[in-house]
Amino acid sequence: MIINIKATNIDLTDAIRQYVEEKMGGLTKYFSNITQADIDIGMESHHHQKGKIFYAEVNAHTPKKIVRVRKNAVNLYKAIDKVKDHIKVELGEKGKRMQAKNKKVLRRTKEYEI
Repeated sequence: MIINIKATNIDLTDAIRQYVEEKMGGLTKYFSNITQADIDIGMESHHHQKGKIFYAEVNAHTPKKIVRVRKNAVNLYKAIDKVKDHIKVELGEKGKRMQAKNKKVLRRTKEYEI
């Protein structure tokens, strides 16, 4: 899996890069066919009423579909954790749907012809 990291309105330090790679590197446990993950992290704007609002966005490229999740938080690391938890659920559901389709195909091939 190829991981592309982009930072918007913040500096991408080695610590942040390492944290993102550590969190997103384990996505293949939940869905093995991920070819690429585009991760965008950053700050919404410098003029937000409620202070600094950070976001993390993941676009996971799978066969025939792109799974996209975006989460906001007051802390950048919390936003990364939230997006990881949510994409884990989304990829798990996609994997279950694909397994169900494969089971239907196998059942049809094993049926006896009358």
